[in-house]
Amino acid sequence: MDRLIPFYAGVFFPELKDAAIWRESGINILNREIKKQVYNDGGQYELDPHYHLAAINIFCKALRMADCNGFRNEFPSEYLDTVKNMIAFYANICFPDYTNPCFSDAKLGDYQAELANYRDWLALFPDCDWIRYYATEGREGAPFPYLSHGALTSGFFTFRNGWKKDATVMVVKAGPKGEWHCQPDNGTFELWFNGRNLFPDTGAYVYAGSAEVMKLRNWFRQTRVHNTLTLDGRNLETTQSVTGLWQPEGKEQILVTENPGYKGLKHRRTVFLVDQAYFVIVDEATGNARGTVNLNYHFREGEVNVDAEKNMVTTAYEGSSNVKLQCFPEKSASLRAEEGWRSTAYRQRVARTSVAFDTNKDDAEAVRYITVIYPVKDVAAYPVLEAKFLNKSYDEKGVEVEVSVNGTVRRLASRLN
Repeated sequence: MDRLIPFYAGVFFPELKDAAIWRESGINILNREIKKQVYNDGGQYELDPHYHLAAINIFCKALRMADCNGFRNEFPSEYLDTVKNMIAFYANICFPDYTNPCFSDAKLGDYQAELANYRDWLALFPDCDWIRYYATEGREGAPFPYLSHGALTSGFFTFRNGWKKDATVMVVKAGPKGEWHCQPDNGTFELWFNGRNLFPDTGAYVYAGSAEVMKLRNWFRQTRVHNTLTLDGRNLETTQSVTGLWQPEGKEQILVTENPGYKGLKHRRTVFLVDQAYFVIVDEATGNARGTVNLNYHFREGEVNVDAEKNMVTTAYEGSSNVKLQCFPEKSASLRAEEGWRSTAYRQRVARTSVAFDTNKDDAEAVRYITVIYPVKDVAAYPVLEAKFLNKSYDEKGVEVEVSVNGTVRRLASRLN
C-alpha cells in the first residue's frame, strides 16, 4: 500500500497545492485494485475468508480517512457499492457467533474483534439495516431478508435456517481457482448446529518457510484433509467448480456443483437441505480414471464413535449439538480411519476423528455415494436412516434418491438444464 502514501498526504494536508491530484491518484489505484480483486458477487479472489476480511478493511481504511476529512464524495459510487457488497458476502458466510469458516489460509475469527469490525462498518454505512443488526448484536436493524445465500462466481454457498446461535448453517466452498492462499478443497463444507461447528475445516497451520515448514503447511493443504472427494488420496489437479443448480428456498434446498478434479474423473456433488433440518449429500465420480475413490469427512475434536459395519459415524459431545453421519455407497465401500488434525491458531493444532469411505474404481462406471448428515440436540434422538439411488446409473441431467428417516420416506431429485 506504499503507493497510497500520496493519497494519505492529500487527505491530511489538503492545503498543499497538489493535494487533490494526490487524492485522485490514490483513489484511482484503490478503484483499479478493487475491480481486479473482487468478483461481482462480493468475493475476494483469494477465496479465503480471512484475506477477504483483510481486503475489506484495507479498502475501508482509505474510505474512513476520506470520511473524516470530508472527501468521501471523491470516491466513485461503484467503489462504495463494492465495499458494501464485500461486507455482505462476508456476513453471509459467517456463523451466528460471527466466526468465519477456516477455508484456505483463514484463521478463526474472534467474537469481539468481529463485532468491532461491524461497528466500524456501520460508521461508514449508517443507513444499512443488516450491518446495524450485526453491529448491535441483533438489538437494532434487521438481518438480510433471506436465509440461504449463494455467491455463484466465487463459489460460496450458505444453507441457513436462522440467524441466532441455535440455527443450522452449512457453508460449501466450490468455485474457481483462487490465488495463492486458496487450497485445493473444492466441494468442502463446514456445518454449524445449535452453537457448535461440527465439521470445522482443517485450516492452515503455518505459512511459507523452510522445507520443514512447507512440509507442515502442505499437510494441511491436502485435498484429502477436507470434506470432499479424492482419487487415491491425491490433491485435486483442477479446481474449477461449475454450479449446475442453486435452489435456496423451499422444503428441499439444493446445490449441484461439478469439478473436473482429475484427468479422467469428474466429481459432481449434490447437496440437499431437507425441511431445514438435515442434509443429504450425493457424490458422483465419473470418467474413465482407475483407482480408489475416497469420500473424506472430518469431525471436530471430542468423542466420536465409528461403526465401520454400518458405514456410520456418531458424535457424543457434551452439550446439545451432535451429529449422525451415515454413508450409503452404491457399490461396496470400506470405512477407514484417517489421520485427523485441525489448526486452531498459528502453530496450534488439535487431533480429531477423520474417516474415508473407499471404493475401488476399476472401470468407466460411476462411483456414487449418498451421505445423510443428521444433527441432533439429544444423542438419544439419533434416527434410523436408509437411503438408495432411484436412477440406476449416472445421469448427466441430475440425480434422484430415496431417503428414509425413522421409516418416513422422502424422494429427492435435482434436475439440471
